[in-house]
Amino acid sequence: MALLLFVLAGLAEIGGGYLIWLWLRESYPVGYGIAGAVILILYGIIPTLQSFPSFGRVYAAYGGVFIVLAVLWGWLVDRKTPDLYDWIGAAVCIIGVAIIIGAPRH
Repeated sequence: MALLLFVLAGLAEIGGGYLIWLWLRESYPVGYGIAGAVILILYGIIPTLQSFPSFGRVYAAYGGVFIVLAVLWGWLVDRKTPDLYDWIGAAVCIIGVAIIIGAPRH
């Protein structure tokens, strides 16, 4: 469930930001900006559904997932093929997420 919420939050953050980017940088209609803003509000809500008690840990772990999603978004939406260093960086982030989420705590 945690990973699903991280992915949903990431897609909302990237997708909302992308719609605002299209509005402001590519001169798309203002409706894109409004839709992007609404989606970014949802992005702010989704992480609060996590069961982790610590805000900082949730956002630290989410940050790693966000980086991987951003690399994939760039590849699939912007058609910018990630290079070896993008993949290595994404893998390092996922290792960090696993450590943060999976560490035994008392």
